Amino acid sequence: MATSLTVNGKAVTVDVEPEMPLLWVLRDELGLTGTKYGCGIAQCGACTVHLDGEATRSCVLPIGAVEGRSVTTIEGLSADGNHAVQKAWVALQVPQCGYCQSGMIMAAASLLKANPKPAKQDMDAALTNLCRCGTYARVRDAVRLAAGTN
Repeated sequence: MATSLTVNGKAVTVDVEPEMPLLWVLRDELGLTGTKYGCGIAQCGACTVHLDGEATRSCVLPIGAVEGRSVTTIEGLSADGNHAVQKAWVALQVPQCGYCQSGMIMAAASLLKANPKPAKQDMDAALTNLCRCGTYARVRDAVRLAAGTN
């Protein structure tokens, strides 16, 4: 069944079963591998993308539910890696292994769009992604830097 949506500003149509998770459409059908598979139950956040501007876990979201909607992946966040969050991640050397970081960056970018000057409790509420390396302190420092409050 064909589903049409916008991915990173480009109109696309995919012919897959409507139950296929958005994550697999992005990775396997569209070749956008920056979004990662982690847990498969929307708990870890490695699969976070923006759906109509909101941070959304893509591993359990069926493609049939995104007909006509807009998806932004880590590849579409900034054409040249110049988004404030990406620059802060590099400046503070946030990643350790890096596997979860595309989802973390997408969650942080969504947070800052909704709340340009988040307090610690705002970050705690919005950044629920898991990092096995424990880079949480650096993540929060980078969010503060990107917000201009560091």
